[in-house]
Amino acid sequence: MRTTPKSMKQAISRSIRSVLLGLGSATKAELSETLDISFPTISKFIGHMEKDGEVVEVGLDDSSGGRRAKRYAYNPEYSLGLAVFLEKSATHYAVFNCAGDVKEQGTEASVLAGDNLELLEAVIGACLEKHPKICALSIGVPGAVNNGRIIYIPDYGQLQNIDLKTHLEARFSMPAAIENDMNAAVLGYHHREKMSAAQSLVYIYLGQNGPGAGIIVNGDVIRGSTSFSGEISLIPQYDQANFWQALQQKSRKDALGRIVASLSAILNPHQVIFSKEDIEQGELKEVAQASSQFIPPEHLPVLVSSDWKQDYLHGLESLGLRLMLN
Repeated sequence: MRTTPKSMKQAISRSIRSVLLGLGSATKAELSETLDISFPTISKFIGHMEKDGEVVEVGLDDSSGGRRAKRYAYNPEYSLGLAVFLEKSATHYAVFNCAGDVKEQGTEASVLAGDNLELLEAVIGACLEKHPKICALSIGVPGAVNNGRIIYIPDYGQLQNIDLKTHLEARFSMPAAIENDMNAAVLGYHHREKMSAAQSLVYIYLGQNGPGAGIIVNGDVIRGSTSFSGEISLIPQYDQANFWQALQQKSRKDALGRIVASLSAILNPHQVIFSKEDIEQGELKEVAQASSQFIPPEHLPVLVSSDWKQDYLHGLESLGLRLMLN
């Protein structure tokens, strides 16, 4: 991509935002050294950002014999993001600032129960009216997504093949990220637990619409060649039963043990995470024992349970924050 003056300015602004949010505060000299950008350029950008209210002066450093340097911090309330995730029973939303602090969260009637997107637009519109500083949307859906288009959502045909990203960006004139629920959840868990990029994870949710999984390898969410990765409900487990059918028709412990064994043989992840709504802590040991019938125990992942809704929301917030930094 060709570098233009505009893209260069955007890159410098984005870098300053990231450093200030990461460090908490910095002087112009520290920003210049950290970003390897000249002091005059940093001064110019900080001046504009301070005038706009995007950064604020938070004090003076101790003097080292010369003039005391001003210290700056990013104003976390300068802009807000809105995360919305759609479930069979309800629509959940959260408004958050640039520091990731939740300003408001709530639950509305299920968008998925309707025949169109008017309910979703109403939820977003109400949040925008109450919080006019919202400048980015991140939406989670229980289906496969390819570049903002919902490509596989069998229980909700009215959303099949809808380019939700383009639709919402045109409707509300702001950037939007559309993500599969499990991809968002594994991303949120990875960030919240501060996992290293070298640790691979699989997050399984049995869910209201059938099982799904989010996969991270080397710090990256795995989407697959057609963005269909993670649709584990379709994995064959018995002669005429896939994983979802096996959960309903066969031994639950055996079905879960088989899916962990399959994932271990293919991906060999460090952890497999379940929603604590789906599996109690004691059941994790039983699943591990069932898996060990197929895979040597030393090659099995650590099985843990986590708060799926919080991980999901945290993942959507991280996607929204990326848009806000840009």
